[in-house]
Amino acid sequence: MAISDSKDRSRRSAAVAPVTRSSKPAGAASGGQPVVEFRGVSKHYDGGDVGLDQATFSVVRGEFVFLVGSTGSGKSTVMRLLIKELDATEGTIRVAGHDLEEIARKRVPYYRRNIGVVFQDFKLLPNRTVYDNVAYALQVTGSSRKEIRNKVPDILRMTGLSTKLHNYPDQLSGGEQQRVSIARAFVNHPPLLLADEPTGNLDPETSIDIMRLLYRINRAGTTVLVATHDQAMVDKMRRRVIELSRGRIVRDEATGLYARDETTREFAHRMRGDGTRPPGV
Repeated sequence: MAISDSKDRSRRSAAVAPVTRSSKPAGAASGGQPVVEFRGVSKHYDGGDVGLDQATFSVVRGEFVFLVGSTGSGKSTVMRLLIKELDATEGTIRVAGHDLEEIARKRVPYYRRNIGVVFQDFKLLPNRTVYDNVAYALQVTGSSRKEIRNKVPDILRMTGLSTKLHNYPDQLSGGEQQRVSIARAFVNHPPLLLADEPTGNLDPETSIDIMRLLYRINRAGTTVLVATHDQAMVDKMRRRVIELSRGRIVRDEATGLYARDETTREFAHRMRGDGTRPPGV
């Protein structure tokens, strides 16, 4: 479960503007039960790099949320904290009401079995068929052979892979491999699914299909959190958007675009190169 941390490390060389909201975040508006809670969470790396700085947000059950921001903004740090690949330097992280700091290291594999994770590079087992890649997620949780025989064909039908169950990963297109990754992540019907750049290696048309599948999973009741650079997709879907910059949350909108529109004044201020927004913005 290695998500590269190089893109999350950034030095705080300039001030970051406070959070802006053009509309109330979906999580706050719905008043639902939080699946993810970050309270004053920071992550400092060795050498002084800051991956996350005093991040506070919550995601309620059933939400579909995009994490956006440039390389080094902190998106993958959030993901790695959620799968407990990293521990926070300070602050509190709760998933489904459980404080991650209280989970012993030996219990982390059991914790991760209740979270679906989709990666940009798929991370499939190359020497196993599509069926076996998905079945593996059930085997490690102790599912019986009967449960596996019942669940795997169902999830392969849902993800459009019913004719590919005997194929190996190198016999599949990139989009098909990502579908296998999603099927594996969702076969246990986890309450939370994390997707780190799920369309990063795919063409636009295939990306639409993958996002449609994630949306279908979300509609089935699973909370979905997607870290992405896919501006076109975020703008089309108009879901909740949390924007990160230098490890800090600078925007949280219920139906946001990938980037907030700049005023002429803000544009001029940015072009001067100091990296900050003008006062009062």
